[in-house]
Amino acid sequence: MDRLILLRHGDAERHSASGEDFDRQLTSTGRRESLEAGENLAHLGFMPDVALVSGAARARETWAAAAPALPCPEVRYDDRLYLAEAPVIREAADAVGEQARTVMVVGHNPGLQELIVMLLIEGAAAPQLIARAKAGFPTGAAAVFLIDANGRPAFDGLLMPGGRRH
Repeated sequence: MDRLILLRHGDAERHSASGEDFDRQLTSTGRRESLEAGENLAHLGFMPDVALVSGAARARETWAAAAPALPCPEVRYDDRLYLAEAPVIREAADAVGEQARTVMVVGHNPGLQELIVMLLIEGAAAPQLIARAKAGFPTGAAAVFLIDANGRPAFDGLLMPGGRRH
């Protein structure tokens, strides 16, 4: 894997009709955030070879909204990514990264945010950037990392809802 894209699902309803968190769907804001995230990633040339998507409704809907801008040869829905902790997310990405250059994970906080902080620390990012990552990773945001031949990450960008790149 040469690049890892971490995309947090879009804004979701507070409660699902079933009462299960897993079934919460995107709000209209969440659909807009997800579409915008896909378009912004595509505009910057960040095209995944494989998308790993949590099986939760809000993550699946996020991918569905982003996908038209990000034609992806392979999409894998994985219930293990639902509310997964950082090591589980990284392990899943690393496993498919053996055959893919760019891997995208569509998932949830707090695991995504924890992974971003871990990757920034591992990649010796600036303290201000690490502090920014610890402060929050909102719905519809994407973090991009380059991964070198030894598996070391280097921060490549943070895309926030509203099209802001950091």
